[in-house]
Amino acid sequence: MLALIAGTGALPAAILQGRNGVYVCAMVGFVPEVPVDLTFRIEHLGSVLAHLKGQGISEVCFAGAVKRPRIDPAAIDTATLPLVPVVQAAIAAGDDGALRAIIGIFEDAGFQVRAAHELARELLPVAGVPTRRKPDADMMAEAVLGDRVLLKLGALDRGQACVISGDALLAEEGPEGTDAMIAGVKATGGVLFKGPKPNQDRRADLPVIGVGTAQGVIAAGLDGIVIEAGGVIVLDLPEVVEILDGANKVLWVRPRTEV
Repeated sequence: MLALIAGTGALPAAILQGRNGVYVCAMVGFVPEVPVDLTFRIEHLGSVLAHLKGQGISEVCFAGAVKRPRIDPAAIDTATLPLVPVVQAAIAAGDDGALRAIIGIFEDAGFQVRAAHELARELLPVAGVPTRRKPDADMMAEAVLGDRVLLKLGALDRGQACVISGDALLAEEGPEGTDAMIAGVKATGGVLFKGPKPNQDRRADLPVIGVGTAQGVIAAGLDGIVIEAGGVIVLDLPEVVEILDGANKVLWVRPRTEV
């Protein structure tokens, strides 16, 4: 049986579509857009692991946005006390380090951690250009620069996206996310470039784009979106392509290249 540890955004609903018998959990403060069977505090994680085992859960999937919570030492229950050093180290680490630590806790407890795109393979589009407009030489050069920027951001465990116009870096993704980053951009050309961090554990926090991203790119005056093939989830792909086609913009699912 599968448990979905759901965060905010549309990804949890996309995974649950057409799937029955999934036990949905959510952490306090991060309300998903799907019905929830169990709401829990991070201070009760040990009890949650025992509860999931009691429900016959053998697999878990992390999907949706969740920020690192603050721990209230007074709220930690007995079952979670042995996990406190690992949880505290995870919260103190960068995003990727925190995810690896939490995944490790679930694996050590005997759960198999499944990736969102493993459960819903249609969320990862194949390499290519599904829009009518195709990338030109300028966009290809911008993509190369975007690749280099993401390598640097990933090494610092920061963002998974940037905006490139010509040979200029217009914006880097911060904690507020991709759509908020795009909202601050006003350009006459360029691309949103998005991909996973180097050596990222792709079972959690894989980058996601959707309809809102496409609309934001159009409003920002960019020429389109470049994502790494096999590394970025696209929600509602047909609608994303329709929106971009309507504005003569590009979606390029670009194979990873060495830069």
